[in-house]
Amino acid sequence: MALKFAYWVPNVSGGLVISDIPQKTDWSFEANARYARIAEQAGFEYALLQTRFVGSYGAENQLEAITLAAALAAVTQKIRLITAILPGLWHPGVVAKMIATLDQISNGRAAVNIVSGWFKDEFHKYGQPWLDHDERYRRSEEFIRVLRSMWTQEETTFTGAFYRIWQAPLKPKPATLPPVFQGGNSKAAKQMAARVSDWYFMNGNTLEGIRKQIDEVKELAALEGRKVQFGVNGFVIVRDTEEEAKQVLREIVAHADPKVVEGFRDQVRFAGKASPEREGMWANSGFEDLVQYNDGFKTGLIGTPEQVADRIIALKKAGVNLILTGFLHYEEDLALFGEKVIPLVREKERLLEQPVTD
Repeated sequence: MALKFAYWVPNVSGGLVISDIPQKTDWSFEANARYARIAEQAGFEYALLQTRFVGSYGAENQLEAITLAAALAAVTQKIRLITAILPGLWHPGVVAKMIATLDQISNGRAAVNIVSGWFKDEFHKYGQPWLDHDERYRRSEEFIRVLRSMWTQEETTFTGAFYRIWQAPLKPKPATLPPVFQGGNSKAAKQMAARVSDWYFMNGNTLEGIRKQIDEVKELAALEGRKVQFGVNGFVIVRDTEEEAKQVLREIVAHADPKVVEGFRDQVRFAGKASPEREGMWANSGFEDLVQYNDGFKTGLIGTPEQVADRIIALKKAGVNLILTGFLHYEEDLALFGEKVIPLVREKERLLEQPVTD
């Protein structure tokens, strides 16, 4: 099966790195409409819209994800729109209706990414309780079960610890059943993915770390009689030479705002310590890793087009089904990736499929 490509929608200010380096990336609707059209022409299958309600790690301005996804659906033709949703700030019945509507108007291009939450301030400032780590995942699992029921059943009745639904209808249904994505490194996250999610997103990591996560979630899913697909985050820097690409990385880190990066570290460390394992998605992240707030540098998509394509093939061999990309200069780099890297990956995939002969 061919790898799929997605990109982070920069719907929050500050771009995809915690750095003051100049970026040709804008968070406005006009810019994001332009990026989405570029991406679908460049060969990207998915766009992931971030959810953020309170400014953090320099992201002072944020466009709400579902609303923006609907607007982007109207100006695109092919790309699938993954909307990040934060249970606790939304009711699943309301979200089921909104995503069904988005799927109808986009002709089957809606998807959701259920984010269980790591940013305590977001809940407190909006007047919602901050739950213990595993309770947040229990709530997310109920949220997903309500979504699926409302998208597929004539009426939904659901009694859980967090949600009560009584003979609730939903018409029209989605044009197609929206796939459910999620992330998380904890045991609770992996178990939830195995039980209810279609896709499991991973932060940037080494090949060994990625294989280990994939094997663990696959094994858990098999126990549930299910299969899960896997996406990995990677920040992309493609230049004519490896040294040029590495120099861009050095400049990003050199312009990082230490106060903001350390503030982000404190926030995610607090969230991670709340898990029974006492560590979270960023437990092994150093300062440089945290400058790209989903460990995107670790994935190794930095170099010449050939080097980046080879690394992507290595990720595919490790079990990755989707590459979630971020860029420094969206105005240029989305198109460059589609022109220089995706065709190389497709050619290398064809070579992988050729039978071995003596």
